[in-house]
Amino acid sequence: MQRYEQLIKKFYTCFGQRDYACMNSVYHPDATFYDPVFENLNADQVRAMWEMLTKRAADLKVAVSDIQVDAKGVYGSCRWKAEYIFTGTGRKVINDVKASFKFQDGLIIEHMDDFDLWKWSRQALGISGLLLGWSGFVQTPIRKKAKQGLRKFMEAAS
Repeated sequence: MQRYEQLIKKFYTCFGQRDYACMNSVYHPDATFYDPVFENLNADQVRAMWEMLTKRAADLKVAVSDIQVDAKGVYGSCRWKAEYIFTGTGRKVINDVKASFKFQDGLIIEHMDDFDLWKWSRQALGISGLLLGWSGFVQTPIRKKAKQGLRKFMEAAS
């Protein structure tokens, strides 16, 4: 359905423009999000995550492709690629992501991003990511730091 294809396109156009308010406008009030770093987020957390990420983004470039929506307009998917400087290390990252969506009431109610966290860690962290990025020894602290950062960002905003 073209309506939902446009919704996905709008989301990633807004992302590339670092416009978190526009991004968040396509989410249902009860939206959920999952990715390999932040894992499970509720609606308030996902909105805050996009605000935090877009405000911290350096040299962000976003491209979306292969947008697909099922005939009933319930599920959708796309590929998207982000290029940016990871602020934690100053290293360039190119993250290739497969996104899946579920729609309700004309908005995104479920959003799941899937990417190779080991590949991401090799780019973002350098040698430690290369050698140990596949392991919980590196992935667990990445997740913990991301969740702590989001929690602190949300506390500062309230």
